[in-house]
Amino acid sequence: MTDKNIIKQNILNILRRILNLRIVFNYALKKKHLHVTNFKLKSSNIWNNMQIAKTLSQKYSSLKITINTIDQLSKNIDDLNSILELTEKHDHQLLNEIQTQLTKAEHTISQLEINNMFLGKYDNNNCYIDIQSGSGGIEAQDWSRILLRMYLRWIEKKGFDTEITNESIGEITGIKSATVRVSGAYAYGWLHVESGVHRLVRKSPFDSSKKRHTSFASIFVYPELDESVDINLRPEDIRYDVYRASGAGGQHVNRTESAVRVTHIPTNIVTQCQSHRSQHKNKRQAIKQLKSKLYELELQKKRHEKQIINKKKSDITWGNQIRSYILDNSRIKDLRTGFEKRNVKDVLDGDLDDFIKISIEKYSKEFNNND
Repeated sequence: MTDKNIIKQNILNILRRILNLRIVFNYALKKKHLHVTNFKLKSSNIWNNMQIAKTLSQKYSSLKITINTIDQLSKNIDDLNSILELTEKHDHQLLNEIQTQLTKAEHTISQLEINNMFLGKYDNNNCYIDIQSGSGGIEAQDWSRILLRMYLRWIEKKGFDTEITNESIGEITGIKSATVRVSGAYAYGWLHVESGVHRLVRKSPFDSSKKRHTSFASIFVYPELDESVDINLRPEDIRYDVYRASGAGGQHVNRTESAVRVTHIPTNIVTQCQSHRSQHKNKRQAIKQLKSKLYELELQKKRHEKQIINKKKSDITWGNQIRSYILDNSRIKDLRTGFEKRNVKDVLDGDLDDFIKISIEKYSKEFNNND
């Protein structure tokens, strides 16, 4: 049974959260930016440069969605408050309906609060996830396959789109490496905190004596950059190799030597693409990934240098272990935040939101403190 006084308190709490959203989002300034951006887009000259026009259009769309959502939330809560004032305390059917609408509003606010923790320049961009098995042969390759499945499940639940641009199958089972392109609003913002080394401890299904084995796999997440970001690649620093795709078949794999591997010689960074039948398209995609990867690594280097200056340890870097999955003890623990969960099966089926949200909150607080 829903109590009218409790609903009044819920409305007050929601109004406080909306006010805080307006402050954090800098609502008044962003609304001014929206009008300025709209004015620019109406200029006929802007469409002479399609890349600038595209960037402005995306900025306008993102601002408009957030501002309209906040405006609509405020209106809906005011309307519900007015209805509540006219509702008798024994009219439980109407009170329940008001509470249902408040619950929906709380869900929307929670999503906006998460979105407003995305402070990075490219947090709204699409991104790539690189999965690389560590030493350990079959064990590590099977663990990499499990991680790939886990992320694909999480991505599907978020409603993002995916494309496996490269996948190197293991000799017996699992994968040696894979690259997944993730497209959707704040894809990079959500996933960048997953970069690091993921450690698996389990009784091996490949060991007849059922001994405990420890396996490692590296995850590296980097944003997809548009053409406006200038990454200088000298031709003499690039090596191209073509090869036949080694996957198990399907739309991402072909049987001609159209797969392309690009190596950046100064850094030894490698990107690969085999998702297209055209060698030219695969080459273009691999170069695009290389530029994005080089940019992200430079950002991480700068962040690490800044943390050294501030005498802080780097939490989110390519080489650091970030999470342990201890299956025979039914425990998954994030080593950066101390947060852990016991429902191992759900997590490996893509239930990662709690881990990701807590890491984003920690990262955004450090971002604010260091600026």
